[in-house]
Amino acid sequence: MSNTFIISSLDPATPRYHRDVTAEAPIRAPGKGERTRARVLAIAVERFAAGGFRHTSVADIARAADLTPAAVYAYFDGKDALFKAAVDADASALIDRSRRAATAPSLRERLGLFVANLFAALDDHPLARRVLSGLEPEVVGRLLDLPSLKALVAELTEDITDGQADGEIRADVDPAAIALGLEAIVLALLMAQLQTGVGPASERSLRAFEVLDAALRPPKA
Repeated sequence: MSNTFIISSLDPATPRYHRDVTAEAPIRAPGKGERTRARVLAIAVERFAAGGFRHTSVADIARAADLTPAAVYAYFDGKDALFKAAVDADASALIDRSRRAATAPSLRERLGLFVANLFAALDDHPLARRVLSGLEPEVVGRLLDLPSLKALVAELTEDITDGQADGEIRADVDPAAIALGLEAIVLALLMAQLQTGVGPASERSLRAFEVLDAALRPPKA
């Protein structure tokens, strides 16, 4: 696999990385409560990204949403819960967009493209960027169990299992363990870019992906 396999087309309008999970459930219009919660989350993403956790209050977010703080607390059990939900919403949008744009013939190439897409889309996801940049040290430790990250690990586990069945991924690795390792590598690379300037085309990043590819590639017969 070429060292440049992670630098390719980054068009977010291209088809989903692996499968369209949204097609598995019927589409229904969101109720008023769901719309209100979504509006609060959108405002929370914007406000927390701009002012940070410490300097942004629930009252600020409620006022911007034309709600009382009590109304916000009906959806989120305190400021910590609102912040975590906002980070999760922004991270989920970033992950989904990046997976949609990662199209390639092989799973190993798609994994590389997925990470390249994450790099490219970070500026459009300011709260995820803020957290990955190390600007929220007081709360970042509580964000490692985000639903979006758990969902990503589950999807990667399924992808790796499928890749083993197709003969593209070596059969002697545990898909769940590799998926969790991939999550750790992705987070480390994104943090490295934002905190040290190491981008996806850097020598270190390319070598990291060579190691990853070597770990997944089936041994030659």
